[in-house]
Amino acid sequence: MRSRLLVIVCVLVGLLAVGLGVPLALANSRAAQQELFIDRLTDTIYFASRAQRPITEDTAPGLAEELARYDEVYGVAVTVVDRAGTTVAASRPDPPVLDEDGRERLQVALAGRRSAAPPLIWPWDTRPLVLAEPVLVDGEVRGAAISVSPTGALRAAEVQVWSLVAALVVLAVALGVLVALPVTRWILRPVRRLDEGTGRVTRAVLAGRPAEPVSDGSGPPELRRLTLSFDRMAESVTQALSTQRAFVADASHQLRNPLTALRLRLSNLEGHVGGGDAVEQHGAAMEEAERLSGVLDGLLALARAERDAGVDREADVPVDPAVDDRLDAWRPLADHTGLRLLRGGVRGLWVRIAPGGIETVLDALLDNAIKFTPPGGSITVTVRPVRGAEPAAVELAVIDTGPGMAPDELDRATDRFWRAPDQSNVDGSGLGLAIAARTVELAGGTLTLDLPPGGGLKVAARLLRAP
Repeated sequence: MRSRLLVIVCVLVGLLAVGLGVPLALANSRAAQQELFIDRLTDTIYFASRAQRPITEDTAPGLAEELARYDEVYGVAVTVVDRAGTTVAASRPDPPVLDEDGRERLQVALAGRRSAAPPLIWPWDTRPLVLAEPVLVDGEVRGAAISVSPTGALRAAEVQVWSLVAALVVLAVALGVLVALPVTRWILRPVRRLDEGTGRVTRAVLAGRPAEPVSDGSGPPELRRLTLSFDRMAESVTQALSTQRAFVADASHQLRNPLTALRLRLSNLEGHVGGGDAVEQHGAAMEEAERLSGVLDGLLALARAERDAGVDREADVPVDPAVDDRLDAWRPLADHTGLRLLRGGVRGLWVRIAPGGIETVLDALLDNAIKFTPPGGSITVTVRPVRGAEPAAVELAVIDTGPGMAPDELDRATDRFWRAPDQSNVDGSGLGLAIAARTVELAGGTLTLDLPPGGGLKVAARLLRAP
């Protein structure tokens, strides 16, 4: 935006300088040409009056010498012709050949009219200044005096003037830029702080931390009010999200006590419920209570992840101990369901994440993979650096050989409480991938779902690599 403002300033200053300099240069050129025209016209009229006797008496005593001396001093060729166009006297042995404009001026002079001022001579116009004045004897036109003046000096002076004007225009634009630079910085400082602070404010708001103020009291009043409004908005959003998270955490925690009591009462009713339908309903109630307990556990885990994000707890964490620990923890369940739990990739990598974050992500991904991978399948956890990533990143992926997902369901899989239509009969709350995605996001990474070429599902967490 600063570049656009500077361009606008340069254009305006340039137009102003051109608007003032061009008329000044034109006026100077016209004045110089008018001075030359009057000077040459006066001399031509003099020679026309001087040629009256030579034309009348058909002799030119002294006229040719006078014309030659004049030509030698001023470099102006002068020729006197009679009414038939025959040369009577000339300053040079070979008078210059007249162009169309010169012949027209000669005809005007022989018609008894004086020469008019020529149009403006531009620096690139190399034609000479041709003037013709009638030679009058007793009011009768008897011939004409013609002067052919070179315009090199006039055009050189014009070039100097136009060069000076061009230099002044460039100088004016340069001064305009020098003056505009601090002004544009002052004008755009609030905008730049808004641009730089938006990312920080967004991360702070999502993490529940107080947002760093964008306004610093500088800039135009309108932009200062804008930054103050932005700070108030960020503060309001932060408070709203904090209130929402506190409500979810408190509600989930408070619901656990009555839910535990309900499960206990339902358990106590086991064996005391008579009738096939009643037993079936009792079993369904127990399943729903277990499902509700899982949902509350997921909500509490998600609330804890977002609450911990409000505190800057990120650290350089080694990947291998967390991966090995979670593989050991989940291997008995995998063996029980007939699955192979494998480890791939490289070792010795570190990432930037809150302590316990890798464990939270792997628990959610491994739980999801074990649920949907049929017996005899395999689940592979890989760790590898991401080539060409800027900044440097590490990919932690869980790849299973299950049924996978439809391509249009991959983007929705990390939504809270979302379940695939064909997996509604599988136990779960729909919060596992949401918790993993939120944990990775709070660490500055991304969680993506892909369909490997051999089938199954690949869930990859890309985390910032620790130096």
